[in-house]
Amino acid sequence: MSSDNGPGDGGAEGPPPEQLALIRESVRGADVPRAKPRTWRGAALAKDRPVARVLVDKGVLHLDRYFDYAVPEELDADAQPGVRVRVRFGAGRHRVRDGRREGGGLIDGYLIERRDESDYAGPLAALAQVVSPEPVLGEELLGLCRAVADRYAGSLADVLQLAVPPRSARAEKRASPEPLPAPPAPEAGTWARYEHGPAFLDALATGGSPRAVWNALPGPEWSEEIARAVAATLASGRDALVVVPDGRTAARVDAALTGLLGKGRHALLTADAGPEKRYAQWLAVRRGSVRAVVGTRAAMFAPVRDLGLVVIWDDGDDSHSEQHAPQPHARDVLLLRASLDKCAFLVGSWSCTVEAAQLVESGWARPLTAGRDQVRRTAPLVRTVGDTDLARDEAARAARLPSLAWQAVREGLRTGPVLVQVPRRGYVPRLACAQCRAPARCAHCAGPLQARDAGALRCEWCGREEHSWHCPECGGFRLRAQVVGARRTAEELGRAFPAVPVRTSGREHVLDTVPDAPALVVSTPGAEPVAEGGYAAALLLDGWAMLGRPDLRSGEDALRRWIGAAALVRPQGEGGTVVVVAEPTLRPVQALVRWDPVGFAVRELAERAELGFPPVSRMAAVSGTTEAVAEFLAAVDSPPDAEVLGPVPLPPTLPGRPRRPGAPPPGEQWERALIRVPPGSGSALAAALKTAQAARMARGSGEPVRVRIDPPDIG
Repeated sequence: MSSDNGPGDGGAEGPPPEQLALIRESVRGADVPRAKPRTWRGAALAKDRPVARVLVDKGVLHLDRYFDYAVPEELDADAQPGVRVRVRFGAGRHRVRDGRREGGGLIDGYLIERRDESDYAGPLAALAQVVSPEPVLGEELLGLCRAVADRYAGSLADVLQLAVPPRSARAEKRASPEPLPAPPAPEAGTWARYEHGPAFLDALATGGSPRAVWNALPGPEWSEEIARAVAATLASGRDALVVVPDGRTAARVDAALTGLLGKGRHALLTADAGPEKRYAQWLAVRRGSVRAVVGTRAAMFAPVRDLGLVVIWDDGDDSHSEQHAPQPHARDVLLLRASLDKCAFLVGSWSCTVEAAQLVESGWARPLTAGRDQVRRTAPLVRTVGDTDLARDEAARAARLPSLAWQAVREGLRTGPVLVQVPRRGYVPRLACAQCRAPARCAHCAGPLQARDAGALRCEWCGREEHSWHCPECGGFRLRAQVVGARRTAEELGRAFPAVPVRTSGREHVLDTVPDAPALVVSTPGAEPVAEGGYAAALLLDGWAMLGRPDLRSGEDALRRWIGAAALVRPQGEGGTVVVVAEPTLRPVQALVRWDPVGFAVRELAERAELGFPPVSRMAAVSGTTEAVAEFLAAVDSPPDAEVLGPVPLPPTLPGRPRRPGAPPPGEQWERALIRVPPGSGSALAAALKTAQAARMARGSGEPVRVRIDPPDIG
C-alpha cells in the first residue's frame, strides 16, 4: 500500500501518510547487518610480513601455542601486534582451495606478531577479521601472562581472559585524556611513625626499587600511607599499581589518592564500575593517560607502562585468590611483576602472613615496622576470656557473653559504638587434644586427623588411619571437637541491651561506615564497617570457631581477622578495649594480646619449614574420580624429590548447595591427592602436571581431572 492509497470500500483502514513516512525514515536509519567475516578467497596477501602469529582463545592445554595465519592486503594496516582478531579454526588439510585453507569455526584470538615466513609447511588460512585496531596486548603483559600460566600449570588463553577485559566499542572510540605532569614528592606524614618509613618514601621518590613487608599500625591511616607511597613513585616519573581485596577498601585508597593528588592521576578498576567504564579506565592505563592504578584482584594485570611500584594490601584475604583457571594469587602475580619489571614491592597489612615473613627471612624484602612504644600507643587493650573463666560463669556462658565481655560492652556504649565479630557459619570442626588443645595431626605427614562415623582416626591428607594417637605436646590421649560458629548473636545482644540499636554487617548487606554514636555492630569477619572516631570496644566471640577450622592456616587466619577488627578500635589511651573469647594460652591469642603478628608469622614459618609445609615447599592438588586421579598420577613424570600424599575422599557437594571451586559435582564422589616438592622443584612440578594434563586432554579420554598449584585449603 502506498501513501496515496486511501481506505477501500470493504478493506481495513490503512495507516496515515505521516506514519508511513516515519517508518521509511526509521528503516533508512537502521543499522545495516554486518556480514560474516570472509575467508578472503583469492585476495592478495600483504606485501610486508604476510604471516600473522595468533593466539586463539581456546583455554585447553594441548592447544596452548601460537598458530600462523595469512594476512590479507585489506587487513594489512589494522592487523598489528596486540590487536583482537577473529580466525577460522579447525579446518583440515582436505579443505584447501587455491593454496588457502578454508572452513572451520570462527574464534577470537590475539595477534602476537607479524612474520615474513611461517614455520608451518602446509597452507595457511587467512585472518577473517580484525575486531578492533586498538592494541590491547603489549609485550610486557604477554610476558607476564605467560609467566603466570607456566607457574600455575595453566594455558595462556585462560590467563589472558583474566588480564584483558571484554571489549567495549564505545569506550574505544572515546579519546583518553592527556597525562598530567609528575607531582612533587610528598611529605613523610604518618610514615614517620615507622622506623624506616621516611627512607622508604625517599627511595621511591628518587627512582629506587625498595622491597618491603609493611606491618601497618592500627587505625585508618593506612590508606593515606599507601597514597603517599604512590605519590612518591609518580614523582620519580614512574607508574604505580595497588591491589586491595574488595571494593570498600579500594574506595578508601581512591579517596586518599584523590585527596592527596587530586583527580585525573589514577584509575579505579573494580567490578562495581560496570563493563564500559572499567574498560575505558583500563584503556586509559594502556594508553599511558593514567599512571597509577587502584583496584581489586583483576587489577593485578593492569597494563601500566613504566611500573615503579606494586602494592598489595592484606595479602592473606581470600579475595586475592582467583577462582577461575588457572587460579593465580594476586600476591604471586605481583611478585612476578616486581621481578620482571625490577620495580619496588610493598606488601602491607595489620597482620602478617607466613608468605610475607618468608620474603623477609629469605632477604628478598626488608621489614617495615614501628617500634614497640609506638605500637603500644596506637593499639587497644586486649583482654582474654578462656574456658576457666567460662566455667566460673555458667549463666554467662549460656548467653555467649561472659562477665568481662558484658562489662566491656556496657562501658564502651557510654562513649561510642561497640563492634561484635562473629565467625562465619559452616566451619567444619577438627579434633584437638582435650587437655592442651593442640591440633591432632597425622604422625606420617602431619595432616589434620578426623573421625568419621565414630570410626578410627583418619588423616585428611594421606588417608592413613591412626589407632594409637597421643598428643606430642602434653601426652594426652583424649580428643575433643572444637567449637563451630554461633547463631542469633544479634538477637541475643538485642535482648541483652534493649535500649541500644543493633546493626548487622555481613554477606547480604555490608555496611561501609557507622556513626560515632552508641550502637552494637554485629559483623562477620571482613565485613566490619569503619566507625567515625573508632570503636569504643570490640568483642571477638567464639574464637574456637576460627581456630578449629580444618586448615593449615586456621591460626594465621584467625589472628588476621582478629587484628583486622581490633585495628578499628580506639587506642588504649582513649579507652579502647578488645575482648577475645578464646583460650588465652593459644599462640594466636597471645600474639593478639602482645600485638605481635610478625613474631607469630616467623614462628609459624619455622614450624612449616621443619615439617615441609607451604610456603617452604610447593604443593599441587589433583582431584577427580578415583580412577581418573589414579590414571593421572601414573602419567605424571614428577620430579624425583616429589612426594604424593593421599588420595583421600573429598566432602560431597550437597544437592541444592552452591558448588565451591574444585568441589565435586552434586552426586559424585571425588578424591584428592597432594603432590609436595621441596624448594627449587616447583617449576618442574608445574611443567610435569601441565604436560600430563595436556596429553590427557588431547586424547579426550577418561573423566576430568582438576589440577591446582598452591591450593589455599590443604587441610
